Amino acid sequence: MKVELYSDEELLTGCIKNKRLSQELLYRKYAKKMYGICLSYASDRDMAQDILQESFIKVFKNIRNYKSEGSLEGWIRRIIVNTALDHLRQKTRLQNYISDKVEKIREVEDTSAIEILQTQDILNQVAKLPDGARVVFNLYALEGYTHREIAEKLEITEGTSKSQFNRARKLLMDMLNKLSV
Repeated sequence: MKVELYSDEELLTGCIKNKRLSQELLYRKYAKKMYGICLSYASDRDMAQDILQESFIKVFKNIRNYKSEGSLEGWIRRIIVNTALDHLRQKTRLQNYISDKVEKIREVEDTSAIEILQTQDILNQVAKLPDGARVVFNLYALEGYTHREIAEKLEITEGTSKSQFNRARKLLMDMLNKLSV
């Protein structure tokens, strides 16, 4: 189906009614241009693709909130930019957290290979953590939630949250030590 055959108003109406075809056509109409915006904020193509996907999920989830003030494209662009900025903030928080932890480790231990590890190496290792440990680690370390808030959010006990965080830290340190050998 050709996207050009449909106006933004028709696509908008279909998306509000949660019609899959309208969502697909809206995505096709704007994805390429919005991907270019994502690339300008992202450090790599994978991150840009993640930002694009997350942004369009937000677009479809919030399409009812579009007030027809300004263009639909402009509204989508705003969501793309805000999502990209959220990704960058999250990445910066993780890098700062990791840097702080590495500094504390350096103070306690003699010079180790952890010093030569790049932030990206550490981020790659965080991504390899088991789901439960990774989620708690991210919520606590990146998002700044307390263990009580994490427990409520994930419907687990506060003790489980603390345990998962400690497990994540230990696994992460073990993985980083193996990288440094």
